[in-house]
Amino acid sequence: MRARVFCLAVVLGLLAGPLHAAVTAPNIFGDHMVVQAGQAVPVWGKADPGEKVTVSLGGRSASTTAGCCGRWMVKVPPVKADGPVELTISGKDSTLVFRDVLVGEVWAGSGQSNMQWPVELSRDAETEIAQADYPQIRLFYVERKVAGEPQDNCNGTWMVCTPENIPEFSAVLYFFGRTLHEELKRPVGLIHTSWGGTPAEAWTIRCALSSHPDLKCLVDQWDDTLQKYPAAMKKYKENLAAWEEAAAKAKADGKPEPPKPGEPRGPEHPHRASGLYNAMIAPIVPYGIRGAIWYQGESNAGRAYQYRELFPAMIEDWRAAWGQGDFPFYFVQLANFMARAPEPGESEWAELREAQTMTLGLKNTGMAVIIDIGEEKDIHPKNKQDVGKRLALNALAKDYGRDVAWSGPMYKRVHFKKGEAHLWFDHACGLTTQGNAPLKGFSIAGADRKFVWADARIEGKKVVVSSPQVPNPVAVRYGWANNPECTLTNASGLPASPFRTDKWPGRTAGKR
Repeated sequence: MRARVFCLAVVLGLLAGPLHAAVTAPNIFGDHMVVQAGQAVPVWGKADPGEKVTVSLGGRSASTTAGCCGRWMVKVPPVKADGPVELTISGKDSTLVFRDVLVGEVWAGSGQSNMQWPVELSRDAETEIAQADYPQIRLFYVERKVAGEPQDNCNGTWMVCTPENIPEFSAVLYFFGRTLHEELKRPVGLIHTSWGGTPAEAWTIRCALSSHPDLKCLVDQWDDTLQKYPAAMKKYKENLAAWEEAAAKAKADGKPEPPKPGEPRGPEHPHRASGLYNAMIAPIVPYGIRGAIWYQGESNAGRAYQYRELFPAMIEDWRAAWGQGDFPFYFVQLANFMARAPEPGESEWAELREAQTMTLGLKNTGMAVIIDIGEEKDIHPKNKQDVGKRLALNALAKDYGRDVAWSGPMYKRVHFKKGEAHLWFDHACGLTTQGNAPLKGFSIAGADRKFVWADARIEGKKVVVSSPQVPNPVAVRYGWANNPECTLTNASGLPASPFRTDKWPGRTAGKR
């Protein structure tokens, strides 16, 4: 009987001919997607090894042959289209068709909780949601996941921007994209990939970390953690069982339960070095984008000096992976947060802002300063509209040729004479203060490095700072605190970035 069944299976197999795997593409391709205008459009996926694959988009097409592992990729010549087009991917025996595809501006948004923060929890949420009817803005939300190796797909679906779809989407990314759409009158595609509370090393390619002498420790620490994880997990389960017994007894005796043991970090922990890059960035590379925006840094504030190396390394390796050259990368400087200090002092958050500012040395970067819209008791400022708008000003000015101010005053140089510090700034047209308030936020020190609050006045395009307590000043700081009171702006109302003129070692120097 078994022989007959086997023979029948062989005959049916021969009659059916060779089996073929259907041609596939990752989930970043789908109905309602937006492809980047003015660029060749990368499209990729899997098929049978040696199978010919043809991709057609808006009257343009490109073909290739799947490699020995079944992977294929083409770049469709730039497409011009005023309305929706179809993306067709054809293999030998199967075809994928994606409809309602728009040609426009595509931006990716990433970072930690302030990028993840949704529209429904932001300022004026009810009104913003009701008005979020933008058929030409499309949204893609990458599912949060961790991986030990770069993945080739992620969970996510393109959606049309509607009041029903916008509440859980990134507020910063949405307000950024909406500003571009309203100004440019073009379709906008927004790819949201973020995870609250995560450090920058989780979003950085492993080789970028392991090849850098000051960052290799991040990989080594996690490799050690993962090697010890099985034993740590075993011990945790033993401790948990003992705790459950103790907690039950405490409850029966009417006593407080003992502290619950903490679960050890393991392979699925979102802080894992490169873990989020592997699962949440790699799957969308090299989808055609205009650029990226980033809101992160709070989780790295305790290692701000290290961030000077880490953040630029992350940006450069994203660019290398995408293969689009030095695409625009705009980021948000940390907002003001925590209780206001009565006297000048050191600040990890100020050092992190300094590290972010130093990253502007990379080509095609820009920074949105929001030192004026934070909240003392909430690390998540509700005003995400101005955050998105200030990021968009960078893009409008630098990428789309609009004549708009995109930065507040940026410290340029200092000259000390006759007991005063004279400070000059870039982007200093019409130096003023917010609401004509008193000029605040400056501190000054002599060679003893003891800072005191300073008197400050605006003289044209410079600020003059002094204090009778410091007759021979050698250093000035502005906004150098977790939650500084600082009021300097330019005529466009954009706030000055915090800065210091000294290079004295800070709190986080040497921390890894």
